[in-house]
Amino acid sequence: MSEEKEIQAVEVENTETVEVTEEVTETAAETVEVAAAAEENVEVQQLKPQRKGQRRRKIETVEPVESEWKEQVVQIRRVTKVVKGGKKLSFRAIVIVGNKKGQVGMGVAKAAEVIVAIQKAVADGRKNLISVPIFKTTIPHMITGRSGAGSVVLKPASQGTGVIAGGAVRAVLELSGIENILSKSLGSKSPLNAANATLNALKSLRTFKEVANQRGISMKQLLGSK
Repeated sequence: MSEEKEIQAVEVENTETVEVTEEVTETAAETVEVAAAAEENVEVQQLKPQRKGQRRRKIETVEPVESEWKEQVVQIRRVTKVVKGGKKLSFRAIVIVGNKKGQVGMGVAKAAEVIVAIQKAVADGRKNLISVPIFKTTIPHMITGRSGAGSVVLKPASQGTGVIAGGAVRAVLELSGIENILSKSLGSKSPLNAANATLNALKSLRTFKEVANQRGISMKQLLGSK
């Protein structure tokens, strides 16, 4: 009898040891899970901003595309218009628009504010573009343009001369892409008349090929080459 009791006591102890081992194993697994969860929480907390209500946003900087069209304000003048209730004040802007590649135009607009007048003049200038025939950074031949009481004489110049002009005439020639030219403004000194006269002269220019076709001869005969 005593031997059977001892055997039963040993079995009970073994069973309790197995149960304790399983409990220890489960406790260790839970500890590992808790530690992993704690590490995840730490990583999440590190990713979060320190202050509440602030979010980290990825700011993308987009560089503005530079337009090929250039604008130059020639004149801004305050004008008045007499109406029934008195005088109405406004601003008139004259703007030259060009791409320095043979295209240029002039815009004139009026508005109650200067900025609005300039914007309207730029839009008007882009609607009235003309093509300028450029021959080796200058014009093909001498030309005279007229507008009202003003006139402008344009002469071709050799390389290195530069743009010999001033005021509105210079603005038109530079934005058209001409680099070497001689000019003389005669008559009216109004910037509007000077710019219109310059545009009239540039519009009247003809290339050597057009003149040769009109005369019915070749380019060699026109230029006098052998």
